[in-house]
Amino acid sequence: MSAMKIPDEGVWLVYDDECPVCRTYCSYIRIRQAAGQLHLVDARQPGPLMDEITAAGLDIDQGMVLKMSGQLYYGADAIHMLTLLSSPSGLFNRFNYYLFSTRLGSRILYPLGKAVRNLVLKVLGIQYIENLKQPR
Repeated sequence: MSAMKIPDEGVWLVYDDECPVCRTYCSYIRIRQAAGQLHLVDARQPGPLMDEITAAGLDIDQGMVLKMSGQLYYGADAIHMLTLLSSPSGLFNRFNYYLFSTRLGSRILYPLGKAVRNLVLKVLGIQYIENLKQPR
């Protein structure tokens, strides 16, 4: 396990960079400047944040993780919080806000997005990350 600690400042989004769906989402999402800097973290690369996620028992293959102010948000909660932090600039961010700005919308629509991700990975032959199966 890595001894380095991720700072509590800023907003940290952990996602699968090999997944075209996840990578596209992360390339378009913009957060308000007042929220802090958005740091994108590839879940396939080992590091202290992935160690923290694994120690918390969060399966990164089942949901992205947002870390903000020392707290981890997972799956539908992560996309909901990220949406609330997002900038209204651009069509993508406005559409994203419309879909995920409510907890109900996030809880209904996030599993659909996850299903699309899983299908894309299967079609492209991309392996899951399986962070919970890796030795600590």
